[in-house]
Amino acid sequence: MGNYTITVLPGDGIGPEVTEQAILVLDAIASRYQHTFTYHKRLVGVAAIEAEGEAISDESLALCRQSDAILFGAVGGRSDYAGRDKVKPEQALFKLRKGLQFFANLRPVKPLKNLLSASSIKPEILQGTDLLVVRELTGGLYYGHLEPPVPGKPSEIRQTEHGTEAIDTLLYTEAEIERILRVAFEVARDRQKKVTSVDKANVLSSSVLWRQVANRVAAEYPDVAFEHLLVDACAMHLIRKPTSFDVIVTENLFGDILTDEASMLAGSMGMLPSASLGTQKTAHGRLGLYEPIHGSAPDIAGQGKANPIAAILSAAMLLHYSLGLKDEAFAIEAAVAKTIEEGYRTEDLREAGATIINTQQMGQKIAAAVLK
Repeated sequence: MGNYTITVLPGDGIGPEVTEQAILVLDAIASRYQHTFTYHKRLVGVAAIEAEGEAISDESLALCRQSDAILFGAVGGRSDYAGRDKVKPEQALFKLRKGLQFFANLRPVKPLKNLLSASSIKPEILQGTDLLVVRELTGGLYYGHLEPPVPGKPSEIRQTEHGTEAIDTLLYTEAEIERILRVAFEVARDRQKKVTSVDKANVLSSSVLWRQVANRVAAEYPDVAFEHLLVDACAMHLIRKPTSFDVIVTENLFGDILTDEASMLAGSMGMLPSASLGTQKTAHGRLGLYEPIHGSAPDIAGQGKANPIAAILSAAMLLHYSLGLKDEAFAIEAAVAKTIEEGYRTEDLREAGATIINTQQMGQKIAAAVLK
């Protein structure tokens, strides 16, 4: 039994819908294991811009810092909001990542056996896939126009005497590379003890440094198998032989692209959770932000079509990494698997013989399975 505080940032689009179901399942966990979860809901994204003038307020950020964990929905997707020329909803994520030092993004990909046919990949190729992508979250190309200009890191579209040109800066320091690699090796020790470091060292100087640091760090983990792989080869192997991977560690942009590709192994982006972890420790574990990878999907918002499973599995990761409640996390994962085994699907997983249910019904089914 324990008492825990969770800041909830539902956000925009389908974010509030899927986050509501994640909370429903967390409440079922609280009932089963006699925990107390105290939720503090705050605005983020377009909702925050319209009400508070910024993508996330300093007060909300301070509350996140004081919590045991953060449950996040999604931001963006609307172009008609007030202040759109000055404030972008995605700035909330960058402010959270930098302000709370969330540098490591963990994205597990483990297709459920009853969903192998939902993927466009042959079931015999998918069978046994269980991988984790560890994405560096605070460096690389990713900030650009979403932040104020940074000296020495230009990212802009500009006019020259020869016409319009654009520039982005890909910068990594040795320290940034080393800390994300250590996260990958540490989590690999609790898995199948294999790390694949993904780069583009045949082209990019940043990747040459990445590979040098990776070799040095790998030498400190002789119990973990280690390999380098170019990003284009990794993209191919994810489709050709996904079972060859255990932990993939890579830089920011590569990680974003590869995990969207990997979501198709699970049948839908609506199935993939994520955890963003940093350096701040809490009384129970490490402060983290937990969110589905699918985004705000405004085209289906309010229609009950959103798949809440990624948000629910993100809540399971919250229990595991920030609250230290591994049994409770496994209980959620088992409840999701049981609900899928019973034939229930949301619209994105439609297949012959399945029972199609809406967002709320899926959350209710999984919560009920937790309590059984």
